[in-house]
Amino acid sequence: MSVEQRVLIYTPRGRDAEVVAGVLRSVQLEAVTCADLGALLTRLDEGAACAIFTEEILAGESRASLRDWLARQPAWSDFPFIVLAMRHPRRRSVDVSAALRELGNLVLLERPLSAETLASATKSAVRARQRQYAMRSHWSELAAARAEVDQANALLETRIAQRTAALASANDRLTAEIAERERAQLALAQSQKMEALGQLTGGIAHDFNNLLHVVNMNLDLVDLLTEDENIHATTQRAKDAVSRGARLTGQLLAFARRRSMMPRINDIRAVLHEMRDLLAVALGASITLELTTGPEELHAFVDANQLEMAVLNLSMNARDAMPGGGRLHVHAAAGSGEGTELPGGEYVVISVRDDGVGIPADLLGKIFEPFFTTKPVGKGTGLGLSQVYGFAKQSGGTARVFSTPGVGTTVEILLPLQGKPDEDEAHPEAPPGSARPARRFHILVVEDDEEVRRAVVEGLQSLGYGVRAVASAEEGLQCVVQAAPDLLFVDYAMPGMNGAEFILAARARGARMPVVVASGYADMQEVERLIDTRHFLSKPFDIAAMARVVADALANR
Repeated sequence: MSVEQRVLIYTPRGRDAEVVAGVLRSVQLEAVTCADLGALLTRLDEGAACAIFTEEILAGESRASLRDWLARQPAWSDFPFIVLAMRHPRRRSVDVSAALRELGNLVLLERPLSAETLASATKSAVRARQRQYAMRSHWSELAAARAEVDQANALLETRIAQRTAALASANDRLTAEIAERERAQLALAQSQKMEALGQLTGGIAHDFNNLLHVVNMNLDLVDLLTEDENIHATTQRAKDAVSRGARLTGQLLAFARRRSMMPRINDIRAVLHEMRDLLAVALGASITLELTTGPEELHAFVDANQLEMAVLNLSMNARDAMPGGGRLHVHAAAGSGEGTELPGGEYVVISVRDDGVGIPADLLGKIFEPFFTTKPVGKGTGLGLSQVYGFAKQSGGTARVFSTPGVGTTVEILLPLQGKPDEDEAHPEAPPGSARPARRFHILVVEDDEEVRRAVVEGLQSLGYGVRAVASAEEGLQCVVQAAPDLLFVDYAMPGMNGAEFILAARARGARMPVVVASGYADMQEVERLIDTRHFLSKPFDIAAMARVVADALANR
């Protein structure tokens, strides 16, 4: 088998290595046992899908050796480790605990454990590693495509230069038109490259959303099965990590333009403060970030993900305007729309200020135009500021800029100030399992991903619903015709027939039951034409959110 299926095993004591290898080979994985740490590191350099070892090896020099190997990983790699841990983690040394944290992509399995648990965890790690190998291949293909585009552009530039030299003395106007066409062609090539990158990013983010969703719902199920406060605290920490992952995938989907506007009344101060870590990493060590907000509450009716992307766009432009480093100040406060085309009233004013090179006065009126950029080709699409302006206008506000060459630039986003939402609106979810349906409603789940389907089914069953699940839209249509359920729970992104097409086909066959749509990303304009957006669940969601949406949909049937 290839390195993409190879699992490395290093358990220096007893027969653990032999037993683990037997379990993995029973599920068609290539298991390679290592006699010592040196052999493990050698095999890691050769390539593997994941590595399994006992936590006892993490003390002393082994920790330093593994840390050095992790530091040598290429940028695309986040190698997965499975550590067979002691049963009593409180006895774990400080050195071993620190080593576990350094491993990063880690699954910790407490011994003794079942063969099924080991096999399932290993297969999940192998699949995740295979996605990394696939992403490496995609990046290589993208780099090759970019080289071809650059070569074609270079050839085109040469030919244009030759013709321009021949015709310059006869027709200056023709020369200017050719130069403008050249710029348009370069902008188009850059736009096509960004579109390809967006498609790749959107696909990866969608897959990770499904993984996060399975983790999140299973954590909810664990909470339902125990009353141990320690376990509740542990699952809550894990769910917090899932929430951070969900925010990251949301930002990736927004970059890929796979997430349509879904405005809600959002606490602008909270949205900005949650971005602090992301901005600090994106700006780098040479830029000092200052993020402040006024003392008053600031709420606006906006899509939080689009707002994050707008602030991130402005911050990246500010970073590029300070090549030698500097200070970036992000501030939000209540203000007026005086000096803009906006009607009178109160607005949330989000300003991004840098002390960079500034913008010449004759260019200030052009910076929000699509494809206008002062950056070299390959350093920007010219779409970032136009996207910021479009988002602000779509949200009922506007954007404006102030700049002094040599002093710095300030870009402001103005959004209509809203009142704080009622507590019932802000926190409508009831705890999972706190209420049961008045009668046993029957729900048909249509979801192509096996793990996601299982998590949704178990979550609905824990709420007291009768559930039938199918893996495709075609099977779902057969079930609707045979025995109409009380509610359809449909995934949007499915092969063959997507969720919207399935809903239309079911209604064409006379189905009139309510529908709940769930997805990592979806064409929201299409979804809004078919269902009430209150009945849309964005993955990853938890059992509480699912309980609220399903109950609301059934109440309106």
